[in-house]
Amino acid sequence: MVQIQLFGRKFLWTNDILFPGAIWLSSRLLVWIIMLYVAPNLPAPPGGVSPQFGWEVFNFWDSGHYYNIATNGYEFANDGGEHNVAFFPLFPLVLRGLMILGLRFEIAGMLVNNLSFCLACYCLYFWIKHHNGTKAAIWTIAVLAWVPASMFAGVIYTEGLYLFLSIAALQAFDRKQYIWTALWGAMATATRPTGIALVPTFIITAWKQRKPIGAYFAGFATAIGLLLYSLYCAIQFGEPLAFIIAQKGWRDSLGFEWQSWLKMLVQIVAGTSNWKHGSIQDPWHPILFTLIITLGYLLWRSRSKVGTEKVGSGIIVLTFLLWLLAGDPLVNTMATIGSSYLLWHLRQELSTITVIYGWCGLGLLFASGSTMSLSRLSYGIVSTSLVLGILLSRYSRWGYLSLSFFAIILASLSVRFTQQLWVG
Repeated sequence: MVQIQLFGRKFLWTNDILFPGAIWLSSRLLVWIIMLYVAPNLPAPPGGVSPQFGWEVFNFWDSGHYYNIATNGYEFANDGGEHNVAFFPLFPLVLRGLMILGLRFEIAGMLVNNLSFCLACYCLYFWIKHHNGTKAAIWTIAVLAWVPASMFAGVIYTEGLYLFLSIAALQAFDRKQYIWTALWGAMATATRPTGIALVPTFIITAWKQRKPIGAYFAGFATAIGLLLYSLYCAIQFGEPLAFIIAQKGWRDSLGFEWQSWLKMLVQIVAGTSNWKHGSIQDPWHPILFTLIITLGYLLWRSRSKVGTEKVGSGIIVLTFLLWLLAGDPLVNTMATIGSSYLLWHLRQELSTITVIYGWCGLGLLFASGSTMSLSRLSYGIVSTSLVLGILLSRYSRWGYLSLSFFAIILASLSVRFTQQLWVG
């Protein structure tokens, strides 16, 4: 039996089956209500649209590529353009199967992504409960379902499917179920490029924990999904690495792109408009940034007098104000740099495979050659939600403020996506 106090009232959760589904449904209802009923009644913003009520509100940006793949197949040319071969095949393949059965694309996409996300919540809940206890599992699921990037698990994207497959593979490996590891892992590497991080994760973990030879075979077998897709590209386009070459349409090269990181940091400190002009046209942004950082420093210095919980709550409020000021660059930076710090800080409390997967996944993002969509891509690495959930499980006051903060940004992203504004 677990007792939770929320807004001054106590709730008892006596059934593990109830909680993950309730958290999943509550966050999805927020996303769906905003997209279907709120956004269509708002005026069209500059550069955006005022959407109509209907399934189409869930189908935009990358969703269009999945629609083209599911209906017309892949296309590729080595010309530096944006070609849909960059998008991995399992998700559109499943959608095509459901469309053959009579479902329209939007319904098929919503069913697969959302139901997969629900399964991911359950899978993660029981895994974390086994390792870190019920309280940590509860907060981890709350974080996974309510962080802003979870919006992509409610539309026609691969977030829900990849989270489920990768969590299932990690859990199976942790339980020494190596055949299931290979199966779930192979499907994960056929779903998203970041799935390749699972391969070194399993190999390194097997070496560190001195696992039997079957663990190594399972780790290498995880790459089967990627290898089959590469074989398809070789047969169809004469280029086994077509899916990598096609990435040039979104990023110029691979490797750590320090210019993009510098740009994000300057946008946070000085403001996007000042970055575009190359000079201080808007002095208020750096002034407000300095004020927020100074208040945060003074709060932290007084933690012995004020108390850690109150100081943490104050810093969360200041972080919210900083988000209002800096926007997406701040979210992308916190999702990667912040997660990296928490992985190191909490490494002793996490399972070995969780830490290694986190480092391998984030390392892949740092080496991807772009800072585009970092918050969404890092969200797909479940270790980032896990470390934040464990941290918040220690400090309930921080947790409730953080979830409120997340809900506001989640609602904002849902509106922007529906209005066809860039969300990344």
